Amino acid sequence: MAESVNFELVSPERLVLSTLARSVTVPGAAGYFTVMGSHAPLLTTIRPGFVTVIDTRDVADVYFVSGGFADVSPAGMTILADEARPAADFSRTEIEMLIAAGLTAQEAAATPDERSRVQHELDQWRNLLFDSAIRREATS
Repeated sequence: MAESVNFELVSPERLVLSTLARSVTVPGAAGYFTVMGSHAPLLTTIRPGFVTVIDTRDVADVYFVSGGFADVSPAGMTILADEARPAADFSRTEIEMLIAAGLTAQEAAATPDERSRVQHELDQWRNLLFDSAIRREATS
């Protein structure tokens, strides 16, 4: 069996998740990265996006984070998120409102970098909308 990593996801309000994970994929400042057992130490900022945690039974849990810091050490990995909540907690209406707000922000974007950042966020919300539709169909 592959090595695992002790993982904690913490928001200002509470400990969101504490588990032993096979892998954790994180929206780092320079792009998504994945941490597995015996990962090299790392401290980085994280941007808004989705953290995917694969547990030791190969079950995936996805959480939205609005930014924060990720710390990887020999003891494990901790994400200190500005905000963190399970992706499954988002309603279809809420995701559609976030997409509409993103489209408005995209129109107002003044620079190519800003347009690119907003497009990235829009893509994530659209993917979450698509994923939630698939989950609803699977449970129907």
